[in-house]
Amino acid sequence: MQIFHGRTESLPSEMRGATFSGEVWADPVMPLTDGVTINNVFFPPNARTHWHTHEQGQILLVVAGKGWICLAGEKARAIRTGDTVWIPAGEVHWHGAASNSYLLHTAISLGKTDWQDEVTSTQFAEATE
Repeated sequence: MQIFHGRTESLPSEMRGATFSGEVWADPVMPLTDGVTINNVFFPPNARTHWHTHEQGQILLVVAGKGWICLAGEKARAIRTGDTVWIPAGEVHWHGAASNSYLLHTAISLGKTDWQDEVTSTQFAEATE
């Protein structure tokens, strides 16, 4: 058994970069442990992940705000405070904030994440209209 105490005040939040569009911030909740990572992720309006998959799936717990989750080839689906999203292994997807709201979610990622291409502004607009 391991206990991971809450965020240490002396540690800064991490600004995410190469696999996100916009100024996305994260606080690790649990470091990589047995192939599982847990992060609180804050997206300002319009910020989003790049396309990606998870080796064994991902769980998103929407803590506050509203946003989108989008599977490749489909329209984005709205998510909001209190929602839980299960993304099965291998599903190509992105997630992020709505254009008029921030999004804060806890991401529980199972296994390796395979990061892919950026979600362009055009793709984002078409998926969320």
